[in-house]
Amino acid sequence: CFFLFAWEQRKLGEVAEITMGQSPNSANYTNNPSDHILVQGNADMRNGYVHPRVWTTQVTKTAKKRALIISVRAPVGDVGKTEYNVVLGRGVAAIQGNEFIFQLLSKMKINGYWEKLSTGSTFESINSNDLKDASISLPSLPEQTAIGDFFSALDRSIALHQRELENLKNRKKSLLQKMFPKNGESVPKIRFPEFKTAPAWEQRKLGEILGYEQPTKYIVNSTDYSDDYEIPVLTAGQSFILGYTNEKDGIKDATSASPVIIFDDFTTSSHFVDFPFKVKSSAMKLLYKTSTEDNFYFLYHILKQVKYNPENHERHWISKFSLFDVLIPDTAEQTAIGDFFSTLDRSIALHQRE
Repeated sequence: CFFLFAWEQRKLGEVAEITMGQSPNSANYTNNPSDHILVQGNADMRNGYVHPRVWTTQVTKTAKKRALIISVRAPVGDVGKTEYNVVLGRGVAAIQGNEFIFQLLSKMKINGYWEKLSTGSTFESINSNDLKDASISLPSLPEQTAIGDFFSALDRSIALHQRELENLKNRKKSLLQKMFPKNGESVPKIRFPEFKTAPAWEQRKLGEILGYEQPTKYIVNSTDYSDDYEIPVLTAGQSFILGYTNEKDGIKDATSASPVIIFDDFTTSSHFVDFPFKVKSSAMKLLYKTSTEDNFYFLYHILKQVKYNPENHERHWISKFSLFDVLIPDTAEQTAIGDFFSTLDRSIALHQRE
C-alpha cells in the first residue's frame, strides 16, 4: 500500500485535546487501590504505560482510559498510555490522540524537542502553550493508522522480550542463591539429581585454583576503536573498556574460558572476555593453573560472589585475592553448574540483543 499525499504541518493543539494536570493536596494521597489513581510524572509510567503507584481521594484534573500521558516537568517529554481513568498531577498532561500521535510524541522525546523548549530555565518544564503550539507533521488518517499499527506491533514485540528478559534474570538470581551454599553451609539447597548424594562442597583457596597476570601500564592510544587502534585495554570500574591501543607485544588471545576479574578498592566484578585484550590499572587477568581441572564458568560465578568487607580487608585487598576461601564441589558438578548457567546466560544475551 502506497500513500502519495504530502504530510501536513499542524500544531498539536489543533489535532488533539490537551489537559494540563493539577496536583491534589498531598494530605489526600493514599496507597488504597480503591481510591483514584494519581499520575504525577514519569515515575508513574513504565515501558510506555501508566503503572499505578499512588492513589488520591481528591479529584482535580482527570484523563480517561486510553489517553496519552506526557510528563511536563523534569524529565520532560516521557510519554505513556493509560489503561485506567486517572487523576493528573501538575507534573503531567493528558493528550487525546491516536497511536500515531503516541509514536510521534515518543519520537519528539528521542529527538530532544522538549529539552530545546526548556533550555535556559532553572527547572526543566513545559507549559500548556508549549504543548498546544508544538509543530508536528501529519499524514492522511489512513497513513496515520498504518504507521501507528506498525510501531504498536513493534512495541508489543519489545515488551515481550523485556518481560522474558526480566523473568530470565530473576530466575538466574534465584538459582544462584539456591545452587551455591549459603554462608556457613557446605551443601547448596538445590543440586542436580545425579549429585544428590555427592559429598559436601570442599573449601579451597583461590590461589590453589587460579594464577594471574599482573596489570601493566599499557598506553591507551585512543578512546575510540579503529583499524589502527584495535586492542581493547580493560580496567576497573563500570566502563570495563578504558580505551584502545596498537601495542601487540606479548598479547595472548583470550577465549571464552578466560575470565577477567575487574575490581577497585571497594567492589569486585568479573567478566568473560572472548577477544584479544590488554589489562591496565586495577584489572587482573585470571588464569587456570596447569594442574587444575576446575570449570572456569563455574568459578566465574564464584568470583562474582566475592565482595569487599571493610571489617575483614584493608585497602587494596584484592592484591591478596589468592587467600580468599571458596567452596567448590567436584569437577563433574562444577561442569554441570557451569554449563547450566552458561546456557542461561546465552538465553539472557539473546533476549538483550532482540
